[in-house]
Amino acid sequence: MDSDLTFVIGAILLALSIPSIFSALADSRPPRAAAVALLLGGGLVVYALGQKPGGIALAEIPEIFIRVIGRLLY
Repeated sequence: MDSDLTFVIGAILLALSIPSIFSALADSRPPRAAAVALLLGGGLVVYALGQKPGGIALAEIPEIFIRVIGRLLY
C-alpha cells in the first residue's frame, strides 16, 4: 500500500472518529470505537508522513485525494 492511500484512509478514519466521539459522549457512554478509529487513523497518517521523503504540504492534500480516488475509479 503506497503512502498516498494510507494517508487518505487515515484522514477519513480521523474525520469519521470526531462525530463518533461526540455521539458517545452525548449518550453518556465511553467512546471506545471512536478511540480505536482515532488511534488507527492517526497512526496511518503518521506512517504516511514518514514514508514521504519531503513530507506532505497542505496544498498537496487535495491532489492526493484526487489521485487516490482517480485510481480507484479507473
